[in-house]
Amino acid sequence: MYLLFLPIIAIFSFKKKYRQSIPARFFLWKNPPLPTNRIWFHACSFGETRALQPLIDKFSDEQIVLTTITQTGFNEGKKRFKTVRYLPFEPLLWFWLKPQKALIVMEAELWFLLFYLAKKRGAKTVLINARISDRSYNRYLRFSWFYKKIFSYIDLVYAQSKTDKIRLEQLGAKNVEVSGNIKLAQSHKVTRVLDRPDGIVVTAASTHEGEEEGILKAFLKWKKRNQNSKLIIVPRHPERFDKVAKLAQEFALKDELSLSRWSKTQDLTADIVIIDAMGELINIYAISDIVILGGAFVPVGGHNPVEVVPFKCRLISGTEIFNQHAMFSQIEGTIFSSLDELDSALDRAIDASPVKVKQRVSIDVIVKGIQDVV
Repeated sequence: MYLLFLPIIAIFSFKKKYRQSIPARFFLWKNPPLPTNRIWFHACSFGETRALQPLIDKFSDEQIVLTTITQTGFNEGKKRFKTVRYLPFEPLLWFWLKPQKALIVMEAELWFLLFYLAKKRGAKTVLINARISDRSYNRYLRFSWFYKKIFSYIDLVYAQSKTDKIRLEQLGAKNVEVSGNIKLAQSHKVTRVLDRPDGIVVTAASTHEGEEEGILKAFLKWKKRNQNSKLIIVPRHPERFDKVAKLAQEFALKDELSLSRWSKTQDLTADIVIIDAMGELINIYAISDIVILGGAFVPVGGHNPVEVVPFKCRLISGTEIFNQHAMFSQIEGTIFSSLDELDSALDRAIDASPVKVKQRVSIDVIVKGIQDVV
């Protein structure tokens, strides 16, 4: 089966999004095995890799290694880990995976061979920040026989909530403890200070296909009543930067507004600004008054709202937060809206209080659990 799909995989490797990850994951190009006898962390993507930082800080660089799947996760990992690899396609793990002290996996990365081989080759296996979303729960139950097999090779599980604990145990997980969502333990700091433009700064963050047009329509309608406002759009995926910029240009021309792209101007004074660069979102939050958080106005599942909290922004979200219910339940002050109602939601946000976290999470219980198994 692997050989049959090789031509298709090779074609995808020419896309910018997969130019590094596919050769590394499916052909082991520049992707040697990890050093042995380390504490091995695995996270799928950018957000999960960043969320590991509080745990990373508890161990020395010589103790820990990281694998990830996406290119954005890999690039983020390189900033924080000394040793980073792409996780190979599962069948290749048979000869790639070396003995480790422990395998620490983030959230829902339930790969059978990953846990099976790590366990068989001497690692203690731990699943952290584990969750089963409302939307995916029934799908997990349909394949419960398979997940019971996976969980038989996982020694410890730290769940985000009591509901997640119950669901995980129904799927066969053992030694499950509720530790909360470790993303709540993150310290979100700017990497550089940006000049704040005049007026009300509205940021549409981590937007997806089908969201930008509705956000632009609502903002431009709202701007007629709030002429000193500006819109900053931060698309979730780099491959969509050009498409979003083109869409925004059509709206800007129609309403005779100024438009700029961050990569060309490094300036935020235009009426509409497209952030077509990675790693700037936290810096943008720091100069924002209102954040419209994407990924929830279309059925994507939502994104992490906690990153907004330190910067005392008003927060607007769509209702499709099925992957982030636990996170939003820990946040006070979110304004939920559809794209059709976004204009009035912006009005409400002006007079609203900044969002805040109800209760912070301590990672000490997870750190102790890892230390105990190594």
